[in-house]
Amino acid sequence: MNSHCRRLVLIFLMVLALIVSVAGSALASAGDYAIGAGDIISIAVWKDDSMSRQLVVLPDGHISFPLIGRIKAEGKTINQLESEVTKKLNRFISKPVVTVEVIQVNSMQIYVIGKVNRPGRFALSDEVDVLQALAMAGGFNTFARRSKVRIFRRKDGKTDILPFDYDAVADGKHLEQNIFLQRGDVVVVP
Repeated sequence: MNSHCRRLVLIFLMVLALIVSVAGSALASAGDYAIGAGDIISIAVWKDDSMSRQLVVLPDGHISFPLIGRIKAEGKTINQLESEVTKKLNRFISKPVVTVEVIQVNSMQIYVIGKVNRPGRFALSDEVDVLQALAMAGGFNTFARRSKVRIFRRKDGKTDILPFDYDAVADGKHLEQNIFLQRGDVVVVP
């Protein structure tokens, strides 16, 4: 693929990334969305406005709620948190009906650093793969080693390093390297 075609592909990906970022917070309504630190959630108890409130998930992943105290919210789905709050409120309120809603997604962040035109932190509102993340960061600068890109992913206290060869992926080879990024991933362009 010549350099003109690569530029066109990069421009297309940048436009696509812009559309994705404007699309809004589709993940907030998904039942399988895992709540993260920094997210703003609303917990409502039907027929009891004094118990309903908006909360920020603290950096340690916990929230505090009346009557039940501190509970871990990070990593739980909306349905799991609803069930846990309902179960704990059962001791104080007869048959509580609890609704949990994600008001603002703040925890879905990835980082693109190194030899790109706009390195930084990027909020995700949908699934984004490595090519899209590079487009969000404005593409490579002149000195980038495009075949040596790495994705750092922290999982269970350990960091995995995943390779990404831009030229191979752009040529339709090793497409398995163009993975969807996860919360906290760091894309490093040497």
